[in-house]
Amino acid sequence: MAREIESKTTWFSSALADAVAHGLHARAEEDDIEQVIYGFDHLDELGLHPIIHKTLRDAGYGVWPEQRYPSDWNKLSKSEGLRCDVVLTQDPNVLGLRDPQIRGTLFDQLHACDAKDAYWLEIKTVSQYTTDGPFARYTSELLSSVTQDLKKLWKDSLIRHSGLLLVLYATSKAVADHDLAAWHHRCLDRGYPVGFPVIRGFNITDRIGNSYCAVGVFAVREW
Repeated sequence: MAREIESKTTWFSSALADAVAHGLHARAEEDDIEQVIYGFDHLDELGLHPIIHKTLRDAGYGVWPEQRYPSDWNKLSKSEGLRCDVVLTQDPNVLGLRDPQIRGTLFDQLHACDAKDAYWLEIKTVSQYTTDGPFARYTSELLSSVTQDLKKLWKDSLIRHSGLLLVLYATSKAVADHDLAAWHHRCLDRGYPVGFPVIRGFNITDRIGNSYCAVGVFAVREW
């Protein structure tokens, strides 16, 4: 598969994990102060996205939610094609992603970011407990559904920097550490292009069964 020229932009999984963990921890503290019935761990994946977007913006990144994968930019309708949960730029003032089809023409977007310099991030949440009790599909969701996003990121030839952000709610740090390690090893055993994880975590107030939040950034191995 042909690849674009190499990007000179450097991204650090540790910085992304630190930023998201900091923002979610702040949200956990707000939940405690407000004495809410349900903490942020009851939110579904889409409900968590705005919180993650805000904490990444606060960390100084440009944040572009729901962007089409570059390999689908040639589709006539902008509503067609697979979308990435969020695309990050190191300059928060850029005006978006540059369309490679008009790059170098009179219609080229000034102050835009090339796809190969941005960071393409898929977000997944998995929880041991929900407001309905133990999550029956916890294991299958972690070991099966989550890996599909790795494949989407890897197969796009115009993406240079990408990763999976996995937010895991568990009964304890020990459980979270074990399950994230098991998931990582399963990916490696199956030949998925996932790099060494960067994990951050903190305790949360147990309202529905979860007492720990783990934030893991798993970079897709660069080519």
